[in-house]
Amino acid sequence: MTAAAARTGVVPTEQDRVVGTTEPVRHAPTPHRSRGEFGLNLFVVPALLFFVSFSLVPLVGVVVLSFTTWNGISEITFSGLTSWTAVLRDPMTYHALSLTLLMMGLTWVVQTPLSLLLGTFVAGHQRYRGVLAVIFFIPLLLSAAAVALVFKALMDPNFGLGAGLGLPILAQDWLGDPQLAFGVLIFVLTWQFVPFHTLIYQGGVRQIPLSLYEAAAIDGAGRIKQFFSITLPQLKYTVITSSTLMMLGSLTYFDLIFILTEGGPGNATRILALDMYLRGFKANQMGAASAIAVILVFIGIGLALLIQRLGGRDRAASQQEGL
Repeated sequence: MTAAAARTGVVPTEQDRVVGTTEPVRHAPTPHRSRGEFGLNLFVVPALLFFVSFSLVPLVGVVVLSFTTWNGISEITFSGLTSWTAVLRDPMTYHALSLTLLMMGLTWVVQTPLSLLLGTFVAGHQRYRGVLAVIFFIPLLLSAAAVALVFKALMDPNFGLGAGLGLPILAQDWLGDPQLAFGVLIFVLTWQFVPFHTLIYQGGVRQIPLSLYEAAAIDGAGRIKQFFSITLPQLKYTVITSSTLMMLGSLTYFDLIFILTEGGPGNATRILALDMYLRGFKANQMGAASAIAVILVFIGIGLALLIQRLGGRDRAASQQEGL
């Protein structure tokens, strides 16, 4: 230890000896958070307050109401598990749940390939693709209520499109036949929401470096080979995002189904979200409706966690894995 080190009480490091100095290098202390960073964190406060006020507080209120018996008008009466018991013992709950899961699966199976192909197609830079992209996105600009009213008029067996064109195959009772009504809902939902997921895939495809396709073309890979070897693997996290939004969104389908079929014919299209509304505002069973709402929340959280887990644990990984 040198005399300077003995006076200061600081032992020189190996790096100091290599450099040849006898005085130890004094490292600057780690700076504290600046006022600028603290000011930026304040911008989170409005979003946090908004989330707590319009998400957490209503959710807690729904959970509390699920343990009550209330008709929406008179005094709220706490009844323990009465509403939960009535919901879980009602066969209609499981019927609505099965229809919800079926709609969720069919929605994903139909919309994902179409969105992926259309997103890859409109991601090109040709001029005519820009025009087609605008046409593809028109359904996204329309409200679900307007879409439902238009399709309900077009599918009317007496005054709809089939009767007007004189085509018997189109003049069927699309919304009155239990076997046809569910398929019609899948078709209408696909028509309206495919543009949204197409937009997601279009952005994902445009993030893929062109050098990957150029290298594949030099190796002799065609368009189909490039799609399955480059495009699909690079869109892994885009597929996860789109699937999460698609499947969670299928839990909240209400307005379009309510206007088209109101859950009918019979109960052929009575999914959980519609069942919740009918119990709460038609049968005046707010406790039972709140219990179904809690079930929907838990299903949504479980699905989101499952999809994220299937997609991998590395949340910070880049979409461009090969780079």
